[in-house]
Amino acid sequence: MLFFDRNDVASQYDYRTKVNKLEEEKEFYNKEIAQAEKDLQELTTNSEKLEKFARERYLMKRDNEDVFVIIETQAKEKESFF
Repeated sequence: MLFFDRNDVASQYDYRTKVNKLEEEKEFYNKEIAQAEKDLQELTTNSEKLEKFARERYLMKRDNEDVFVIIETQAKEKESFF
């Protein structure tokens, strides 16, 4: 027996897919939070990691160094004459 209200089979299926999607997102964000906390712990305890992070992320440098930023562009596709 089927009912056509907010508890019908189609609505229940939609709710279940939304719940599954939200649970996957929750798992993803929990992993991201754990990774961020691990990175923060490493940055606060290890000065070499902090220096590497600052150099890569914020392009910081020492007084006697120069930093060159290389931006790669996509090569133009060759035109076909055939």
